[in-house]
Amino acid sequence: MNAESVIFEPARNSLEQFQQECVANLTECIVTRDAQESALQLSFVLKSLPAGEIFAQDHPGLRSLIHAKTDRPIRWSSEGTPAESSQVTITLAEALIAQTGSVLVTARCGGRGGSIVAPCHIVYATINQLVPDLQTALTYLSRERKLEVNSFACVISGSSRTADIEKIMVQGAHGPRRLVVILQTKT
Repeated sequence: MNAESVIFEPARNSLEQFQQECVANLTECIVTRDAQESALQLSFVLKSLPAGEIFAQDHPGLRSLIHAKTDRPIRWSSEGTPAESSQVTITLAEALIAQTGSVLVTARCGGRGGSIVAPCHIVYATINQLVPDLQTALTYLSRERKLEVNSFACVISGSSRTADIEKIMVQGAHGPRRLVVILQTKT
């Protein structure tokens, strides 16, 4: 492959590049040390949002992270799809892509609506899920057979936005206005 065919430079420091790309993508990236700090940061984000229901991927790790930090009503993905009144969705990432500052999710996060219905989408991930590029992420999903068992996979590169009309930036056009990644560095 020659230098002219390279679209993205290889990630040299995945964490640093992921954080830089998140800024460019209008994504909030909160780096935490452990589960306790992750839960604390999650509570800060939840307090900044309007009152309303939380839609969350039903996963034991998320249950313990969320229950201790909120008194809001929670609809777990095992109970159905997100309601129009959901103010936030909280899901796990399948992978974080350093090269583009993107989050890779699958239907496991609560179906298609899990990542697009609410005005705010919070994604929880650990440093082990940070990969240098999309090819590495897709190779991992294929190897783990996660592409075979999910009805969709989605790469999210920031909050939903468009500048189609008069070149004026509008956030929340076709999905969440706010994307927050809580990235835990110790597992």
